[in-house]
Amino acid sequence: MKRFHVHAHVDDLQASIAFYTRLFGAEPTRVESDYAKWMIEDPRVNFAISTRGAHPGIDHLGIQADTEDELAELKQRAATADSAMLDEGATTCCYARSDKHWVTDPQGIAWEHYRTLGNIPVFREAADGAATAGACCTPAEAPAATSCCSAAQAAKPGRCC
Repeated sequence: MKRFHVHAHVDDLQASIAFYTRLFGAEPTRVESDYAKWMIEDPRVNFAISTRGAHPGIDHLGIQADTEDELAELKQRAATADSAMLDEGATTCCYARSDKHWVTDPQGIAWEHYRTLGNIPVFREAADGAATAGACCTPAEAPAATSCCSAAQAAKPGRCC
């Protein structure tokens, strides 16, 4: 079963963790020095916050697939959405190893479709496995680039890994 995903940037992680813990009536399922995540069952949502963005607010929306078949279905739908799709394939971000692709709506809202394959101890890894710095993993508004940090993304505050 798929799960709705929201990732927001926050200025004060501890205050936001306290707020969302009370709002959701549940403790986060993962907390790091710059990140927290709640895997809520009712409604079924993966809600994440981090301090890695340049501006507070919603960074991206998404759908988390539980199976390879669900992710393939989401990819097929994204391919028909009349927008460029960025297929990252196997990647790391938000303390997880995932298989993912991105599509951006006409207003510039990035949508992430992904399947989590496992946890990692760092926010994001470089190709050599070393931790990398940066904001969230959201691609540019028109995901035509082949890497997370294209020149177009680097020009947008808070939009480059």
